[in-house]
Amino acid sequence: MPSRRSEQVERNDRALLEAARAVLADDGAHASVAAIAARAGVGIGSLYRRYATKEALFQHLALQSTEHWNVAAERGLDDVDPWRGLAGFVTDCVEFGQGTLGAVAGSIAVSDEMAASSARGDGLLDRLVERAQRAGALRADVTAVDVALLVEQLGRSPLVEQLRRQGRDDLLAEATAARRRLVAIALDGLRPGSPA
Repeated sequence: MPSRRSEQVERNDRALLEAARAVLADDGAHASVAAIAARAGVGIGSLYRRYATKEALFQHLALQSTEHWNVAAERGLDDVDPWRGLAGFVTDCVEFGQGTLGAVAGSIAVSDEMAASSARGDGLLDRLVERAQRAGALRADVTAVDVALLVEQLGRSPLVEQLRRQGRDDLLAEATAARRRLVAIALDGLRPGSPA
């Protein structure tokens, strides 16, 4: 049974990671540690006890992001319906905000663990795309890169986060539904017979 102290550490870590993703989405690679700690509601000391450097924090976020991608891709491959599996993968990754870490790409060292996780994700996405194309559910000219770029672009949509920052909780459900509709519209464009 976890102690109260370990539960608090875990809560702080989750808050730090969520805050870091949000601040990165707003400020890009120039996001400050102070802004991240403030948004998480913890002291800078707590942040540095968990992550020795800003780069270590960003590396952890990048690894967390690729691991989420991989889990979503595996879930998609487990779905008996190839189209539903691919569409579910895209929707899951967009809602996770997969594109929000683009700002740090190239600005942090890539660890062996990050590289391995990313390579695994590339392979899983290739399989999702090939499977959907073999089933006739995905346009033949769509590549895995196309799907990755779609996820990155739709995952960066600031609408929901902007409303949260403004305290407009009354519009969050509507904004989330609108984002889901846009994802569905984009996915429809990947179906066979859609204009190029």
